[in-house]
Amino acid sequence: MVVMRYFLGASTIWQTEFVIYSLVASTFIGSPYVLLVKGHVRVDLLPHYLGDRGKLVLSYIASILGLLFCAVLAWKGFELFYEALTEGWRTDTIWSLPLWIPYISVPFGIGLLCLQYLADIIALTTGHQMPFPVEYHSAMHGEED
Repeated sequence: MVVMRYFLGASTIWQTEFVIYSLVASTFIGSPYVLLVKGHVRVDLLPHYLGDRGKLVLSYIASILGLLFCAVLAWKGFELFYEALTEGWRTDTIWSLPLWIPYISVPFGIGLLCLQYLADIIALTTGHQMPFPVEYHSAMHGEED
């Protein structure tokens, strides 16, 4: 930016807008990976007091509700993207970026998140994933395996 601004005399007014849209896009597009590695913040008080069957039921409920929420969000995000694309929406800044470019990250990222929720539900159903794993519980309480 320094080279562009001082040596080339080019405007860099677009840089702040680019950074904001990039951060938002990386959040949406990176969310399926966070779900895959169970990197989100969670409170495991209730699962701590449940047996294996209760943990499994709770995992199904959480995954299905998450999938439903994300499906609605992906659909609405697609509608927003499509409207911005077909109506020619642009930002109100000097850069005048077509808004379909940053908006595409919503249906794309959340659509991938829906697929990850489906994969989690399938893993629960086939027994490939332990809900609220014991290793996580043991690590939190300093117990050894």
